[in-house]
Amino acid sequence: MITTTLNRIKHTGVLRKGDQERLLKGLGKTVTDDEPLPFAQIVEFNGLDDAVDCFDAEPQYAREAQAFAIWCARRVEHLMPDQRSLDALDVAERYARGDATREELLEQAVKGARKARESVNTKTRAAWYAAQAAEMAVWALARSEAFKVWPVRAAAREAWSAAAEEAWVVAQFERAAQMKKFLRIVTETGART
Repeated sequence: MITTTLNRIKHTGVLRKGDQERLLKGLGKTVTDDEPLPFAQIVEFNGLDDAVDCFDAEPQYAREAQAFAIWCARRVEHLMPDQRSLDALDVAERYARGDATREELLEQAVKGARKARESVNTKTRAAWYAAQAAEMAVWALARSEAFKVWPVRAAAREAWSAAAEEAWVVAQFERAAQMKKFLRIVTETGART
């Protein structure tokens, strides 16, 4: 199970003051501490977005966060009209497995994903959001040397937005699927020191 602490969350500054207060209240606490805090509890009290943001407090789990970003983008790949988005995700997955070089990731995936997103007509909002999800998923890996979680959150958000453009009910199913996948990742991953 992946955990963090309230003090590490506070130290990284990933949660706004109101979000920190909501988490403290949900936990029945008034001050931060160093007790292990499962990410599943963050989801319970603050929702998926805040829980994803809290990965910044635990950079040793960057690989899990990056896998989540790719998974989110893959969920809307059927809306990606430009093959470069799909190719970028393929390279990102190969890179995550150690089967592609960093140079391939930067040259093929990052540039290809950006060009694919730029080529999408903004009137086709679902396609644009899907292409943006792919680009953000690739960025989650490209920034791995100085891991920051914002592209992971953006990939999930853009995938949800692409689904919302299809139909609101589809978006609700997508968010539920994201939540289920995220909870599986944070509860089934063994602790690393």
